[in-house]
Amino acid sequence: MAIGNAVQRGSFVYVYDEKGRQLSALSAGSGREDGLKGYTGSTVSVRRGAFIYTYDERGRQISTTPAC
Repeated sequence: MAIGNAVQRGSFVYVYDEKGRQLSALSAGSGREDGLKGYTGSTVSVRRGAFIYTYDERGRQISTTPAC
């Protein structure tokens, strides 16, 4: 199932499919630079601290990258 939308509300990122059904909720962190960085049809990227975490549509972490 593809990602249709990802939005940040407070300290969570909510991921929805193309029909608006919620697929997952991810922690967005609480730092000034933390939060949703972007999404594609298959991944969501969220910065927390010094790292950017990438998740699939079900909220499973698939990679971690230093944020630089």
